Parts: sequence; C-alpha cells; structure tokens
Amino acid sequence: MLVKRSLLILILTIVCSLLLFGARQMEYLKRGMVAIKTDEGVFLSWRKLGTDPEDVRFHIYRDGQRITPAPVSLTNFLDPEGTLESVYKVIPVIGGKERVEEASKEVKVWEKNYLEIPIRKPEGGVTPDGVHYEYTANDAAVGDLDGDGEYEIVLKWDPTNSKDNAHDGYTGNTYLDAYEFDGTHLWRIDLGRNIRSGAHYTPFIVYDLDGDGRAEVVCRTSDGTVDGQGNVIGDPNADYRNEKGRILTGPEYLTVFDGLTGRALVTVPFEPARETVESWGDNYGNRVDRFLMAVAYLDGQRPSVVSCRGYYARTALAAYNFRNGKLELLWKFDTKTGNKEYEGQGHHFLRVFDVDNDGRDEIIYGSCVIDDDGTGLFSTRLGHGDAMHFGDLDPTRPGYEVFTIHEGRSKKPYGVAMWDAKTGNVLWGVYIEGADVGRGLAADIDPRYPGVECWTNKTGLYTCKGEKISDNRPNSVNFAIWWDGDLLRELLDHTWYGDHGIGKIDKWDYINEKLVNLVTFTGTLSNNWTKGNPCLQADILGDWREEVIWRTEDSTALRVYVSTYPTNYTFYTLMHDPLYRIDIANQNVGYNQPPHTSFYLGTGMMETPPKPDIYVVK
Repeated sequence: MLVKRSLLILILTIVCSLLLFGARQMEYLKRGMVAIKTDEGVFLSWRKLGTDPEDVRFHIYRDGQRITPAPVSLTNFLDPEGTLESVYKVIPVIGGKERVEEASKEVKVWEKNYLEIPIRKPEGGVTPDGVHYEYTANDAAVGDLDGDGEYEIVLKWDPTNSKDNAHDGYTGNTYLDAYEFDGTHLWRIDLGRNIRSGAHYTPFIVYDLDGDGRAEVVCRTSDGTVDGQGNVIGDPNADYRNEKGRILTGPEYLTVFDGLTGRALVTVPFEPARETVESWGDNYGNRVDRFLMAVAYLDGQRPSVVSCRGYYARTALAAYNFRNGKLELLWKFDTKTGNKEYEGQGHHFLRVFDVDNDGRDEIIYGSCVIDDDGTGLFSTRLGHGDAMHFGDLDPTRPGYEVFTIHEGRSKKPYGVAMWDAKTGNVLWGVYIEGADVGRGLAADIDPRYPGVECWTNKTGLYTCKGEKISDNRPNSVNFAIWWDGDLLRELLDHTWYGDHGIGKIDKWDYINEKLVNLVTFTGTLSNNWTKGNPCLQADILGDWREEVIWRTEDSTALRVYVSTYPTNYTFYTLMHDPLYRIDIANQNVGYNQPPHTSFYLGTGMMETPPKPDIYVVK
C-alpha cells in the first residue's frame, strides 16, 4: 500500500511539474470561515484563495437562507440580524453562478473574538542536580496535518529551566504536540534528554515537503527521542549530558515525522555535523549549538528543508529534499572549507526567498546570502545581529530590500542598515558607537511616507530611504501585524510586568507620535521572556488579516484571536503568498520575527496585488 501511495505521489508530482512549470506547490485550503458575535451583530470573515479568479464573488447564507441579494466582493460582512444561535456558510460565485460544491462548511457563532483550544500540559520534573521545573506552552506552527484543507497546530512545550546557549545547566525535555482546532490531541513527540531545551536548540518545521497534501514535521533529534507512536529513536538509555548540563557528544539526527500520527518516517545523521566544539568558535559549547532551520523552494517549485548551524564564527548550512519517503542531502555550505567572508555574518533568524529573480529561493542568512545551489551569492560583511526583515520594503525601487540590525562594535560600519537583496549594496545605514542594537522593525506605520518605516531600540524613526522622521519612535519593537482593516500595520507586543508579559496590539499615532492601544489580550501571557512573542502570528482564519495565538496564563489552553474590524480591502489569503507562507513556517526559528509579503502591502500599494503563481495539492 505504501509503495502504491508513493508511486501515485511521484506520478502526480511529475504531471504537476510538467503542466505548471514555474508554479510553486502550495497547500489546498478551504474558506476558513469564522462568525463572531459583536455589539453590532455577527461579524463574518472568510478566505479568498490564491487560486480564485479575480472576479470571484460570494453569497452568504444564514440558517440555510441566503441573506445577500447580490453577491459581495469583500471577504468580510457584518450581519446586523445575526445571533449566537445563527449558523453561516459562504458560497463562491464565479461567472455569475454559485459554486455549491465549493461552499464553506457551516460555522457556528463565537461568543467572543477568540477560540480557546484546550491543551495538555506535560508533567514537570527534576533535573539531575535537583532543580524542579514545570512546562509552559511556547512557539507554535500551523500546517494541514490530515489533508482536509484546514490547519492544525503543532505546539512546542518549553520547560521553565530552558537555557540560552551562553548558560550552563540541565534542562527538562522539549515536547512537540499536535492539536486540531477543536482541541483534539493528535500526538506528542518527546525530543528526549539529549536535545537541550532553549530557543536556539529546537527549531522545527511544519510543511508539506513531499507533495502528498499533508504536512510533515521536521526537527533535530537524538538517541532517546520518542515519536508520536511511542517508538524510540536510537539508544533509549543513552545520556550525553555532561556535568554542566550541556550535550557536546553523541549522535545527532534529522528526523521527518508524519504530521497525522507523529510517527518517525525517516531519520538520517544531522548535517551540518558537530565535529569538534572548538571549530565553531569557543570551547564550552555556546557557538556549536546555534541552530536555525527553514523551508526553501530551491528548485522554484517544490519545498526543501534547510538545516543550519553556527553564525558567530563558522557557519554551515545543509539542504535536504524529502521525496518518496527518503531524505536526500542536496548540498552543504561550510565556511570551514572556504568562503571565509561568510563567517560571523549569521543572525538569530533567517529569511528565504528568490532575491536574484531566477525563480529559485536563496537563504538570506543574516548579513550574507547563500544561493539556491549551496554556493555563496554574496556577503555584506555587516556582521551578526538579532533581527532582520525582508520584502518589498521600498516600493519605489525595483526588487527586494533587507533591513538588518547589528551588534555595534567600533570596527563595524553600521548598527542599522538597509541593503539591496540582490546585490548586497548598502542603501543606507546608521552608525551606532559600541551599542548592541537588540531589536528592530520595518513596517508601514505612517501613510505620509512611501514604503515601510524603520526603527530600533537604539534609534529614532526613519523612512525606507533612510530619511529621519523623528527622534521619537514606537517603544514597541517586537512584531507588526495587519489587524484593524486599513493598510497600515499595527504593532503586536506585550506589557511587561516584572517576570511576565501580557499581549497587546497598539497603533502608532503618527501625528502625536505616540502609541494608542487597540486591544489587550487579558488572561494570556507572552513567550520568550522580554521578546514578547505570541505562540504564532499568521493569517490562519478568515480574510487576509492576521490572527494571533497566545497561551493562557496557566498554559492549559491556546487562544486564537481574530480581528472583528470591518475592512474595505480584499486580498487573497496571505498564506497563498509564497514569501509570507515561508515566513510563517520559519517563524519559530531562533528569535521569532514577524512575516512579510512578496508584494508591498501598505499605503500607496497597487490596487490589486499580483496573483500568486501556485498550484495546490489536495
């Protein structure tokens, strides 16, 4: 049966590639309709798909009766006569005819603007040195694990003693859970004692890598990892932790897990390999265990996974294809064997997209770019940093731009820089003497200037051309989100109270140069200490606006918040935009960063964004 299924996938893939040369494989999605009770009635929101024709319209049905005299072109609607007992569905209208076979499923009305999903907190434990720890819900990813056109959530559980690489100490195990949106628990993967817990140790990817219509889960594993069916990888009794709690010996693997069952499908030796600790820049295990991971369309059509190690000094990347049940190593890039100008250029995050317009993705690895074939494209030599942004940040010039911040040192030219993604040429920069610029954002928050505005925790506010707008800038420097229905981006952050943060969304009042709070997510907590991250920010449900997932205060549930602001703008779901979808898949990696789109989405944008060149796999 498995052979027949693999053969069918191969045949379908070849046919799709021949018929749709250049189109990217993307997940099949249903309408993702939501209905939410508000003071004005019931707010409805649903997806326009990247495969819909531009002239698609929609009829709305309440309790089986059509309530739209003429089909609507928007993808949100306020029904003033709706109640908590109402049931809704939407049917697309194409060429004047209802496509009943493409109707959304019927949805009930939410009483609040969030869906609360119960989750199963793991039991705490005690480390070998007698330290007790508990668990909190941490980063999350979404993917269609069962192929039904709707997302499931993969959640990482972080022990309260997780560590930054700079610190010694034992940690509890890291777990990955899968949940349906109704709270159904699908599986739990235990990464085991030989995978240390912390933001830099445990990136994971949720994506349909083999084109069978269901997402897989990929991460680094070791002896003692237990898959979602209870099967142990390697030696179940192995313990490679040293007296400082670090894991600097023993095997490392890369494992692909089945998204539906959590079963380990294939496990191979992890690349880039550890080799010697000292070869990465220190002798105690900080730099050797800095991991990143990403999805990339290296052939321009189908997704690959890229695993990465090191960025302070030695830097290495390895690319894999998962096809027909096998992980194939495509290429390796390593500054140990050349490319010295690429050493020390990595950031705590990475971006992926086609920067040179050849149809294939490159890896924007901080201050350098690795080409789709695993060779170095260029290095800016701007050095290491914590945050970076990539997209059409300046719509007045061709191509894409990269905005990076850097750990300022006297020998580095810039603490902040904007550079051309194709060539690496610096467009503008700000020198900051001796300062570690730890946070930076690029988002359109002021309609008076074309393109995004840029700011950091150490600078004022700048245009995308590098012109200084003001010494005042938003104190929010974490995430940006499309929330209230206009084309400006709002600021997703938290309010910090001593040892925890409560999530919120603010809007920049560009006239009075101050933040105005739109919503505070009472009853929730943020992740990753002062960074203020949600579990996930993405266009998960409804129209093109973004949703945000927070954990509840006691980590017994996740809350998926949906905007109920009406909007007069309609775009295809951002999850069918190739750059945005990659950004969502990579969001949990390192220091989480907000997503961007492959087209400029902001004030002054083109009226209709380009239709994505994609094909969906059911």
